[in-house]
Amino acid sequence: MMATHDMGQSPETKAVHTIDRAALDELMRGFEAFKQENDKRLERIEKGRSGDVLVEEKIERLNSFMDDAQTKMNELLVKQGRPKLEAKISDEPMDGNSRLHKKAFELYMRSGETSGLKALESKALSAGSGPDGGYLVTPATENEILRRMSQASPIRAIASVRQISTANFRKAYSTTGPGAGWVAETAAVPTTSSQQIVDMNFPAMELYAMPSATQTLLDDAAVNVEQWIASEVETVFAEQEGAAFVNGDGVTRPLGFQTPAKVAQSAWAWGKLGYVATGTAGSFAPSAPSDALFDVIYALKAGYRQNATFVMNRKTQSVIRKMKTTTGEYLWQPPMMAGGQASLLNFPLVEAEDMPDIAAGSSAIAFGNFERGYLIVDRIGVRVLRDPYSAKPYILYYTTKRVGGGVQDFDAIKFLKFDVS
Repeated sequence: MMATHDMGQSPETKAVHTIDRAALDELMRGFEAFKQENDKRLERIEKGRSGDVLVEEKIERLNSFMDDAQTKMNELLVKQGRPKLEAKISDEPMDGNSRLHKKAFELYMRSGETSGLKALESKALSAGSGPDGGYLVTPATENEILRRMSQASPIRAIASVRQISTANFRKAYSTTGPGAGWVAETAAVPTTSSQQIVDMNFPAMELYAMPSATQTLLDDAAVNVEQWIASEVETVFAEQEGAAFVNGDGVTRPLGFQTPAKVAQSAWAWGKLGYVATGTAGSFAPSAPSDALFDVIYALKAGYRQNATFVMNRKTQSVIRKMKTTTGEYLWQPPMMAGGQASLLNFPLVEAEDMPDIAAGSSAIAFGNFERGYLIVDRIGVRVLRDPYSAKPYILYYTTKRVGGGVQDFDAIKFLKFDVS
């Protein structure tokens, strides 16, 4: 009898799941081999003997092997959620305006005909062309681009995301919490302490990509041009966003969560991000190195810890993999299922390559509830400007979206700083 989870699956879907399981098995085998070699290394250290160069080299090779296996799994997960090029971008029923928009947008992309889009955007009381020109993609295409980016962009996947229709998003935030207390049914309500309210502003910055196509591709009726534009811009948008959400300066791009001033957790104040020091410049402490990880976990309030995530880059993760608890368990654990996440001390671990490497004074590890701590704002509307002149015989598509971001709760994200204090 066929297993329940296989019923109704296409051969392509079954093949992808088989590849997923194969990639997970590959990662697990690599981790078992890694543990054996690392145990040898730790045993030599405990006996006061110098490290074995061959063992160290093998550990690093296994580390790279596991990184590659994890990357392969992540790529398969993204591809699994990606429709075929000729498939419909959305199976949701469309109203008359949506069908007209889709038809007009496809005509514009293939031939440059603008009359249909101008009429639709004029009817919707919006400008037919933005400051840099171009026309809005269909809502289904925009949703598909955002869906793909949430899979490929590590910070977007864990942060809070809000759509806006203006140039910026403003919100009031109480840094002390609302006034509250207990009172008897007939007693006078006592005066509470005044709240501290801050006005937070999240402007949307312009992000662009410029994919190119040949007229032959556009003339091919089997090619879904909406799907094509979504697939072309997803990676570059996700890469640019990933860098900005971590290290952005807030001037021409979103404000990254690494950018605000950092202070020792004991001196934390609103507007700054707290950190815990490892006690050693440029590395973990030589004795009980994992203590710093526990310290940064418990620097976060209990209400934030429930949905907290570790964020670090690949090099930092390779160092963490070698660590054990005092009872002999490894702190880092591989995903338990295909499409899952690695974990560190039972908290999810997200790999963000734009995080700094371990170095003296660097904040190479972030830990927090990013859904509460970091806000991403997407201005509704993705625009495309068709340019058949600048790179003949290729046709360029100047594609823009507006996105902003910044820390919205400074108490929800903590850092591990590789320094003495």
